[in-house]
Amino acid sequence: MKTTTHKTSFIPKMYCNLFGHDYQVSKKVTRHVKEYMCSHCKRQLTTNSNGNLIELTPKFKEINAILERIHNSRTLRSKEKLFNSSIC
Repeated sequence: MKTTTHKTSFIPKMYCNLFGHDYQVSKKVTRHVKEYMCSHCKRQLTTNSNGNLIELTPKFKEINAILERIHNSRTLRSKEKLFNSSIC
């Protein structure tokens, strides 16, 4: 017996076509780079190097993951330096 799953995804897509997407921040990669997701149709976007919104592809997911790792390590290092300099 076949199950129909496309009917449930049709209504949110139709809503977005009529009223537009309702993007919400789903992940903060850095202060300037964020990932967004539509609350209705689950479409995912991210910001590119120019600050424009683009489709979140596997390539950009990988770029954002690497960028987040670098950003976290740098902020941790700068906090350690600040802590060590305030002790001395």
